[in-house]
Amino acid sequence: MARNTDSVEIIERDRLPTLFEVLSRRTRPPVDLFSFYIYMRDQQHSVDYLDFWLDVSQHMSLCRHYVRELRRSVLVSTPDLPHKTPSKRSSQALDHLGVSEDESEKNDDQRLSAFLRNDNTTHAVTIPGYAPQAGSSRPGGGGDMNPARPSYFSTPEQTSSGSPQHTVARADIRASAEKILYTYLLRGAEREIVLPEQILALISHYVEVDGRDDPEVFDEAKDYVFQAMERDAFPGFLRSKAFGNIVPPSSLVRLIVGLLGMFGAFWAGFCLIFLDIKPKATRLWLILPFTIGIYCLAAHQYNLDPVLAFAGYSEYTFMTFMKVQETYVRRIIMQRAIWVVLVIIWLDAALVLLYTFVPGRRL
Repeated sequence: MARNTDSVEIIERDRLPTLFEVLSRRTRPPVDLFSFYIYMRDQQHSVDYLDFWLDVSQHMSLCRHYVRELRRSVLVSTPDLPHKTPSKRSSQALDHLGVSEDESEKNDDQRLSAFLRNDNTTHAVTIPGYAPQAGSSRPGGGGDMNPARPSYFSTPEQTSSGSPQHTVARADIRASAEKILYTYLLRGAEREIVLPEQILALISHYVEVDGRDDPEVFDEAKDYVFQAMERDAFPGFLRSKAFGNIVPPSSLVRLIVGLLGMFGAFWAGFCLIFLDIKPKATRLWLILPFTIGIYCLAAHQYNLDPVLAFAGYSEYTFMTFMKVQETYVRRIIMQRAIWVVLVIIWLDAALVLLYTFVPGRRL
């Protein structure tokens, strides 16, 4: 299963990134998580699926912090008092939850979920940058129905060390699980996403009947959403950002300008021919409208503006640009920009020479 990571690891790669690398914040613009979020919002119009995946990952991160700090507090507070140690079941679960670099993340997550299922205490731990919710997001509950959503692009570990300390209790993990259920999964939810009925029924039973809030509750839904984004959205995202550098509104503007430029060039060219304007060198001025028209049409056709490419920028919203930082993507865009420029030069030269040397005939 694709999982988010708490640490950010940017690596150099001689290939296009995978969806997991993008969601794990291991890539740089223009194929980073922020760009993918904008793409899902503005072009796919299915950002709720990405929000769900990010919220589940954030729930996982919250659970990890809760268990790690709980284990640390137990070890620090009772190092020499074996008769005051927690129950055997909780102690064994905590001992097995030590983070080991030699063990797979999947096994760590399974042990995390197992511990949370067995933990019936009301421990409260302190982590930086997290404010507990005042109440559950369950409809009919006493809490805020639309609490402010934490940043999609930050985790508790990425917050400033100077941020205030906030207490996170087990009830907050429960509230986080309920918020995901009531925001995305129940029929008629505010931001309902389409999932198989059996997955929805199973998650609803886990949360509402069994009272579970461990991360494994959402595993099947998270996998399903990940595979849907990987199949339906991510290929288009790579075509848009790794092989191009303009967004659809800009492409449409270039199409309009290109058609107007070509219309003006053809109109001026036929006027020069049928008025038999002398000298013929005057027709060379057609290079201006032809260049504008061909350039804009080529940028629309290839979804790539050569000037932006050579300057090292990519557009992520209309007339808003970012620096291309991903090395492999920058190389692809530069190669395509050179090809587009060659196409523009060839077509421009062919049309200008054609209209320059064709015999004039005054009507």
